[in-house]
Amino acid sequence: MKTAKDEVRELLDNLPDDASLEDIQYHLYVRQKIQRGLAAAEQGRTIPHEEVVRRMSRWLEK
Repeated sequence: MKTAKDEVRELLDNLPDDASLEDIQYHLYVRQKIQRGLAAAEQGRTIPHEEVVRRMSRWLEK
């Protein structure tokens, strides 16, 4: 398993050399959110598709 430091190094290696600090922060943020989402899915903490459609329909009606 990769350490957090290894993951950051990998991320930095895949970004262009002219990436700004803001770009790096954004990519770290997105990666963290994806990891949290995958962990939630593995733990069964998801919302069924039908429920999402029901919730979204309320927003889209307005």
